[in-house]
Amino acid sequence: MENHSGPAPSTQITTEYVMTYVAPLGPPMVIDDGMMVVNVRPGGWVKGPNISGKFISPGADWLRIMPSGVFRLDVRGLIQTDDDAYIYISYNGIIKNSEESTERLNNGELLTENDVPYFVAAPTFQTSSEKYAWLNEVQTINKMVEIQFGEEGYVKYDLFIVR
Repeated sequence: MENHSGPAPSTQITTEYVMTYVAPLGPPMVIDDGMMVVNVRPGGWVKGPNISGKFISPGADWLRIMPSGVFRLDVRGLIQTDDDAYIYISYNGIIKNSEESTERLNNGELLTENDVPYFVAAPTFQTSSEKYAWLNEVQTINKMVEIQFGEEGYVKYDLFIVR
């Protein structure tokens, strides 16, 4: 039977919480008007029902600034779990700042998800650990919880499996 009100989804997406993590950020290095590189400093933490660890070197975000002002994330990092497994994380995503949120961030203020109009990314993982092999087999999304630039800069995300 035809649906004359327009297309409707044929499936549903659900999410399952995996972890929250904090990645310490170095100061942004401005390459030109269209790119900044932000190193992920060692430390921070990764905590979830089935994972616990920290970020280690190397890691960085090659942040592209589009003509519209939208930022495109290109992040690569390395997690060392508390039981000494290594997990590579990489993701792309979109940040849509307002003029106010950009100014506040550049002034070193702490911003939350309520201060930034849109900040979502799609991590994938790679590991040889049998315990964490399930991460190799799923697509995840993360949503920014907090971000701050400056001496104690960091970004905090909640991360979910998409099903």
